Amino acid sequence: MNAVSQAPQGRNRGRWTLVALFALFFGSMALAGLLRFSGWQPQGQRNHGQMLAPPADLRQLAPTLADGSAYAWEPAERRWRVLVAPAGECAAACVTLSQDLHKVWQLLGHNADNVDILWLGTVPASAAGMPALRPLSPQPALRASLPGVDDPAGLPVYVVDPNGFVILRYAPGFDPAGLRADLAKLLKLK
Repeated sequence: MNAVSQAPQGRNRGRWTLVALFALFFGSMALAGLLRFSGWQPQGQRNHGQMLAPPADLRQLAPTLADGSAYAWEPAERRWRVLVAPAGECAAACVTLSQDLHKVWQLLGHNADNVDILWLGTVPASAAGMPALRPLSPQPALRASLPGVDDPAGLPVYVVDPNGFVILRYAPGFDPAGLRADLAKLLKLK
């Protein structure tokens, strides 16, 4: 009698184990789907800048460097750009921004050669020696194509992909560490 009563207990234990495995497997899938469709993202996957959707297309606008030569987008080089487009003389704010951008560029280390800093208009005198700085001649059409460029809060900064699309916008007063983190992620893309 004892052997007969243990058979149903063993069978029930096996069933509960199967139900637990089923709940664990499909429960984790349901939780992942819920998190995905609710818009949650892990901290490491978030951008610090505002993702522009749709991105602004600058491919048809041929930027001209301050010396008069053309600046080509050349997507095959996989060069990323940080673009600044001040409305005019911005004095102290531009000096601070240029110093921050130079620090960001230096902190990129060996990947810094794959990033250009494009400055549309007059460059602050203190930024003249920056190796990555490419001063562009003032171009109203290029400036007008940047979303939110005339922000009353100050001077925004943009990230332009190798093809010539503006993909990220950083609001005035942004944290340069966020720009560096985003550029480091983008530079890993091949």
